[in-house]
Amino acid sequence: MPSHANAQGGKAFGLLKEQQRQKLEEINKEYMEDQKYRDEDDLPEKLEGFKNKYAEFDLNDQGEIDLMGLKRMMEKLGAPKTHLELKKMILEVTGGSSNTINYRDFVKMMLGKRSAVLKLIWSSMHSPCWPSRCTCAS
Repeated sequence: MPSHANAQGGKAFGLLKEQQRQKLEEINKEYMEDQKYRDEDDLPEKLEGFKNKYAEFDLNDQGEIDLMGLKRMMEKLGAPKTHLELKKMILEVTGGSSNTINYRDFVKMMLGKRSAVLKLIWSSMHSPCWPSRCTCAS
């Protein structure tokens, strides 16, 4: 029996989160080795950022962002959406194959050429000229 089988409470939660982060890291390695993304600027930094944010909004700890996780993400990004809008966003990212966003779909969307609504909001929030941290000369 594994030593973590008797873990309870915070220790069990910490082990679960660590396992999830390892799975996300394995997926990141796949993207790092994929020839399709070899010319992507700052790929390691982007993937690390995607991994951290994705883990933050995986509310059910199942390795997927569900409707409520996406709702929380959009609210935190300052762009709250209705349930219908959130469902449309999930449909756009997954192509209708799921009611949740898995990490591969999330990274594929963020690195892809398509202008998904979630990608546009995410990108604008993380640009240096987002109003709360704009460094451009007025």
